[in-house]
Amino acid sequence: MNDDKPLKVGLLGCGVVGTEVVRILTEQADHLAARVGAPLEIAGIAVRRPGRARDIAVDPDLITTDAQALVSRGDLDLVIEVIGGLEPARSLILTALEHGASVVTANKALLAEDGPTLFAAAEKYQRDLYFEAAVAGAIPILRPLRESLAGDDVTRVMGIVNGTTNFILDKMDSTGAGFDEALEEAQALGYAEADPTADIEGFDAAAKAALLASLAFHTRVSIADVHREGITEVTATDIASAREMGCVVKSLAICELDEATDSVSARVYPAMIPVTHPLASVRDAYNAVFVESKAAGRLMFYGRGAGGAPTASAVLGDLVSAARNRLKGVPGVGESSYTQRAVRPMGDAMTRYHVSLDVADKAGVLAAVAHAFSEHDVSIQTVRQEGRGSDAQLVVVTHTATDAALSATVESLRDMDIVREVSSVMRVEGE
Repeated sequence: MNDDKPLKVGLLGCGVVGTEVVRILTEQADHLAARVGAPLEIAGIAVRRPGRARDIAVDPDLITTDAQALVSRGDLDLVIEVIGGLEPARSLILTALEHGASVVTANKALLAEDGPTLFAAAEKYQRDLYFEAAVAGAIPILRPLRESLAGDDVTRVMGIVNGTTNFILDKMDSTGAGFDEALEEAQALGYAEADPTADIEGFDAAAKAALLASLAFHTRVSIADVHREGITEVTATDIASAREMGCVVKSLAICELDEATDSVSARVYPAMIPVTHPLASVRDAYNAVFVESKAAGRLMFYGRGAGGAPTASAVLGDLVSAARNRLKGVPGVGESSYTQRAVRPMGDAMTRYHVSLDVADKAGVLAAVAHAFSEHDVSIQTVRQEGRGSDAQLVVVTHTATDAALSATVESLRDMDIVREVSSVMRVEGE
């Protein structure tokens, strides 16, 4: 039976996601009350532009432009933050926790930048801080890492966590479009912002990788610890080369545990993966996360990674959990960072590489190039020579090597007279 006393909810932000949150809270009120054990009542909505048109009718008496006053009221049980950015979101979340509210947020950038401060405040005030919507939209990935796999040892997390970049690379692969053309289509369809920098340069995915690594390996990983490369340098030639190898190019977030050194790594970059890998079939603007653990083995989570309704679904899932905990009078699972593992530098990361070289068309080129790789202890798996004359090219695929060793090899190749240009260097993942 439901408690007659409603739990009061404060909402920070009423844009695309916030509007969907209001819609679900309104339309599904009875069902949510049954699941929680008490009604959920919107007690206030803080916005910057109160007169802005919205897709759903919102009671004007709930609207305020004073977000600080809303979270300071002291009578809110739950606060949802969907305004994004570092400030004022950080201050508002801290104030909400201090005044007794549990918090649900979708703010990946803030959590990746200053998560420890927020988690410490949640622990101090014995309140929940949930953030499932911060990574991969509606895909339930953070709670499985934090709870379902809590009894297992996760060794690797690899995923497509940005729908914009996946859409662009998919279009380049399926239609032969260049990067600029694919980006324009993504913007026209609303998958990319007018300023797409956060997506195409990997900042968005890097923040998500920091959160995934922190949860998977029970250690604090910030966005500053994540190696980041965008997709702006990916060319149609790279896409074609991947196809010749039986691969596709995807922008991947990769988090790994190195048991030998008891350290972790987190990185974001475009890479070739075999068409047989589960992530290779993730098309359009979808997201997917591939998890490897010792006991459970390989798991894959797939779905829409962005958009108002999918993100709101994740927000409401957290809200129900936090509300249930509120009724019980106990907080749920908090931060787990007991391992305090070191974060490995990118130079020590191990992977395979696909290197394309424009070379002089003369005898001895292959031997000289092979020697440059050997000098830096980078073992060659395959090599292919293409074209003649000014179009002569060598395509080298390495065995696993460190990023530092490959970088040194590339520098040596650039100093060689017989190498006109190192036209492409791309990592090969997923085997």
